[in-house]
Amino acid sequence: MTLDLVFTAHDIANTRFAISPLGEVVASVRVVKDPSAHPLLRPWAEQVRRRLADVEWRLLSDLVPVPTITIAGFTCTPPSTSMPDLALELATMRGAAARVRPDLDEVPGPRTKRVQALYDDPEKGLERLAAEVADYWEAALAPYWPRVRALLEGEILYRARLLAEGGAQRMLADLDEAVTWHDGTLSIRHRHVSGVRALRGRGLLLVPSVFVWPRVFSVTVPPYQPTVRYAPRGVATLWERREPEPPQALAAVLGRTRARLLAELDQPASTRELARRAGLSEPGANQHLTALRRAGLCTAHRTGRYVLYARTEIAEALLERAPGNYLDETPTPRSNSR
Repeated sequence: MTLDLVFTAHDIANTRFAISPLGEVVASVRVVKDPSAHPLLRPWAEQVRRRLADVEWRLLSDLVPVPTITIAGFTCTPPSTSMPDLALELATMRGAAARVRPDLDEVPGPRTKRVQALYDDPEKGLERLAAEVADYWEAALAPYWPRVRALLEGEILYRARLLAEGGAQRMLADLDEAVTWHDGTLSIRHRHVSGVRALRGRGLLLVPSVFVWPRVFSVTVPPYQPTVRYAPRGVATLWERREPEPPQALAAVLGRTRARLLAELDQPASTRELARRAGLSEPGANQHLTALRRAGLCTAHRTGRYVLYARTEIAEALLERAPGNYLDETPTPRSNSR
């Protein structure tokens, strides 16, 4: 089955990216409930299932059925800003009482008693749901959020580069193996949805999401912003921490610490994350990164309160061509293979 999203010039101009902590919560529930269907995410699921044993999250679980065909839109409305925190998204959810009944009416199958109670009293039910999401977040996602957020922000940075290099067509062409772009239409292979949807000037919101892997989810029904949630590059490496060894020849020129930092930048990362990986203090890591940036080997990009560093093409060439380069020994797999 294929869903075709038809763009106009206004839609391309209004297309944007966002990160959604609440969206990651909802998508991750599917992984916890059925880890065998998400082998790349199983290491995370095995760790958090023990922590969730003491957390009340039954209503949240009921609202995310497995197998997943439809999820009620009010549970994770498309974010209105590019980098919302969980508190902002929960406030939006609490204010969506008017959407509870029409959204639940669109979900097939019988309702549990907890979901029916939410249907009968949306305001009270949303307060309970928000409390469950907050508790689930603290147990299951908060400990991992810095690395998840860094991966998601790195994906947006990567897409921005593609947009600069080749426009919207270049940016959208390799979004996911289930997604193709041709002649103003974004086609998405779906398990349960098909048809043609004109965006009608509303644009498209693209939300990279670790926990939707290996699927692509979409929202095209009013009143919500048309949205596509897809897996970012690098999910396969997220839970397996390796320590890449920079080429000795490069370390002899730059110094082992700076060469190591370049090797760690296989995905854009913040100063704090790089300092943790390399065993440095944050001021020390920042000093080395500043030197690398002045030498044209990395770039710095601010995303909200954070600065992400990324390798330049010159650095990529140095790492690739140096004898014994680690890029040949441990290639980074693509995350969105199906």
